[in-house]
This record gives sequence, C-alpha cells and structure tokens, in this order.
Amino acid sequence: MEPQLLHSVADSVATVVIRHPAKRNAMTAAMWRALPPLLDALAADPAVRALVLTGEGGTFCAGADIATLRDSPEEAQRLAVRAEEALAAFPKPALAAVRGHCVGGGTQLAAACDLRFAERGALFGVTPAKLGVVYPASATRRLVSLVGPATAKYLLFSGELIDAERALRTGLVDEVLPEGELGKRVAEFTRTLVARSQLTQAAAKEFADGRRDRDAYWAGQARGSGDTAEGVAAFLERRPPRFTWNVPAPG
Repeated sequence: MEPQLLHSVADSVATVVIRHPAKRNAMTAAMWRALPPLLDALAADPAVRALVLTGEGGTFCAGADIATLRDSPEEAQRLAVRAEEALAAFPKPALAAVRGHCVGGGTQLAAACDLRFAERGALFGVTPAKLGVVYPASATRRLVSLVGPATAKYLLFSGELIDAERALRTGLVDEVLPEGELGKRVAEFTRTLVARSQLTQAAAKEFADGRRDRDAYWAGQARGSGDTAEGVAAFLERRPPRFTWNVPAPG
C-alpha cells in the first residue's frame, strides 16, 4: 500500500491517519510534505472543530522512514520540523490517539498535539542518539515543556522506550486507556470538545503556548462573538449552549 496520510471529517472532528503499514507507519518525505497543507485546509474548514491524529492499525508512528535520512538528513529534519510546527499551530484542539509504537518523529508529532491519549501497551521513545542525529531545537523545547528537563534528557540521551504508564506519570501522555477502549474514549472526549466554545479554546491555546501579544485581540473577539451571552443564557435556561464563534479563515 502506498504510504499516505488519510483524512476524514465526521461530527465536526477531523481525523488524520498515518498510513505506512510496511514500515510501522514511518513518515516518508512525501508524508511530511503533505501534512502542513492538509492541516491548513482542515483549519480553514468551519465544519471542523477538533482534530485527531492517529496511526493505522496497531501502531501510531515509528518515526521518520530511515531511507530519507540516508539521502539528505538535513532536508528530512527540515520537513519534519515544518510538519511539527504546522501541527502545533493548528488553531483548534488537536489530540493524538496512540496505539503501539510512538517513536522518534512519531513522538515529535504527538508532542505537537495539544493532548495525547494512549492505549495501554503503547511505547514512546525519542531516538536520535541511536542515529547520531541532533534533535531539532523546537522539538526539544516542546518535549521539555511537557515532561521537564530531567525526563527529556533521559529520553534524548538514551533513546530508551518508556511505556504508557511512565509516559502518563511524566506528563507526556494525558490519559491511558485499557486495550480496546481508546477509540471509544477519544470519540467521547472529542464530542465534549466540539460542544465547547471555540473562542475559549483558541484563546486558551495561544495563551498556554506562551503567546503574549494577543490579549487585546482576544478581548475584542470576546466582546463581538456572542459566545459569552449564549453560554450564560444556556446555563440559566438549563440547555446546551449553541456557540457560533469560529476560527477566522487565514488571510
């Protein structure tokens, strides 16, 4: 089967599936290139209110296809960083649903999502030290922000894999689900996400990621959105809110 990124949209949730079964869903150069424009299109779609990134079958992503490193390691890393940054900048909630191996570039992608849910038995690793590769500065800083410097150094220095329970303890993972229950939990949680205010989520994402120059912008969006009035009215009337603010289209 041709390595590719599959995507679908249902019930306001976009699902992007990493598909490369011959190499445990390793990312080829073409797949790295395809991810940023795909994310741009999904971000601009008003029907999309949340994103799930996952791998086909029982593996999330085994990292970069090593063949790409043989040809041009600098270009391969540039492509991976561009994809990582595009995922981190996705303006709506992004959740990685992890089964099996999540290694190297797979962990890089999962860390760029806002949240990570994993099935028990998943394994995580950051393995550039096994290849003599300098891990990108952006990915290193993101990893440190999730797990702290000590665990980041453990992962980067050793290239050792850790299980889902340890990933949960360190903050790399937000929830660990029993085998067979990941899909159900992700569907349940994304239903919650799409029912909430996109205004709240988008502003919170920027603030949590450290942006400091948009306070006035978000105050203006809040005043003009109608979401606050709708949220208060729905609470007082004991009904589900119908939030209408959408992430503005680029440009």
